[in-house]
Amino acid sequence: MIQYALKRLLLMPPTFFLISMVVFLLLNLAPGSPTETTGAHGEGGTSAGASESLRVFKEQFSLDKPILLNTRQWLTAVEVKRLLLATGAGSDAERLDAAEALDDGGNDLVPHFVVLLDDPEVQAVALLRLPQAAKLPYMPDHRGTADEVRLRNAVVEAHNAEVNAWRPANLGAAELVTRWKDWYPLHRAEYEYDGFGERVSDLVLDTRFARYWGNLLRLDFGRSVIDRQPITPKILSRVRYSLSLTLVSIVLAYLVAVPLGIFSAVKRESRADTVITVLLFMMYSLPTFFTGTVLLRWLSVGDPFAWFPTGGFETVDRVERTVLSQLLDVGWHLILPVFTYTSVTLAALSRYARAGVIEVIRSDYVRTARAKGLSEPVVILKHAARNGMIPILTLLGGLLPLLFGGSVVIEAVFGIPGLGQFLLESIGLRDYNAVMGVLLISSVLTLIGIFLSDLSYALVDPRISFD
Repeated sequence: MIQYALKRLLLMPPTFFLISMVVFLLLNLAPGSPTETTGAHGEGGTSAGASESLRVFKEQFSLDKPILLNTRQWLTAVEVKRLLLATGAGSDAERLDAAEALDDGGNDLVPHFVVLLDDPEVQAVALLRLPQAAKLPYMPDHRGTADEVRLRNAVVEAHNAEVNAWRPANLGAAELVTRWKDWYPLHRAEYEYDGFGERVSDLVLDTRFARYWGNLLRLDFGRSVIDRQPITPKILSRVRYSLSLTLVSIVLAYLVAVPLGIFSAVKRESRADTVITVLLFMMYSLPTFFTGTVLLRWLSVGDPFAWFPTGGFETVDRVERTVLSQLLDVGWHLILPVFTYTSVTLAALSRYARAGVIEVIRSDYVRTARAKGLSEPVVILKHAARNGMIPILTLLGGLLPLLFGGSVVIEAVFGIPGLGQFLLESIGLRDYNAVMGVLLISSVLTLIGIFLSDLSYALVDPRISFD
């Protein structure tokens, strides 16, 4: 069993890496961009390229980098010329796409811009874009010691101030061409690749995915593209809401579903079993948003009763409460959401428990236990029920992430500010870092849940071997 557990643990990191890659690709390849919901819009269709605010925004969140592989190093001067020409010709969409490609190209395009200074057809546009493309990125704090970072960034600041002044509005075209031609050989090392190893490194590491994983290794989920605040505190501040709702619901569902499933299995095809089956299938078939809305209408808004709050997690007022009164207030707000959440989970778990026990009851060892003269409760609870719980344990592993992630639908219906609602809002705002943070934590919990579920099989069924 130890060997099996170690193998499963060793499989978890590569599995998590692949999950993160798939989720990252889906988010970044989806239509739309965070710049559309944050107000960080630039003037991408103008000859000057994107505005400074848009450029800073994209650099801060690595949106100017390729998603998975950086192939910009293989761009040719001919391709760059085609992009420069496209910014002044074609449809609006073509001009915007070309301008964005040139804006995002950054340092990789500088050697091609310098070469194209000799081409009268695109010289003016190249001179216009060179100052921005030639700016060097600042060194992040985690890349070196404080002295190294400070020294490097001082050099970068002086460098960027120098090239930023070389614009057509300040100097004539002929003088600018001469300056750039004299300047580039002295700074060639900053813009050209030094051998095959550096090219391979940039191909993989100079990307959005690599930058994100660099932060992830430091347990940093990045910052929100909406308000620039760290994602981790945002997630932690909402955990208690989702945990309170889902933990109570899942525990309650198991406490009711397992005995109910065992009872239905023992009394199978009886009138009681039929009634229970019909009621549970009715509960399972009703979507949670419908159940929640009906309960709110009937029991909250006064049609016909107003027994429970209309939403929220707790009463918002300035009244100081004791711990007990606070718990009672939260519990009163959670009665309807918990019932709604439990109704679907209870119905599914009960049917799985019933099927598992029915299958085990027909086994030879159960008939042997009866033949030995054991009482029916002992046969059912000790032998049949215990060994019939494998389907339930399998589901329990999948329910673990729900303890963290909550329910998007129920939290939206009842106005609970948990992680489900946070995820829904983040998707609407295209806040990639927030969505990635919630989904990756849920992925980790899923992997842990499956691992614990597999190990628990041996506890309920000694016949299972991990060899």
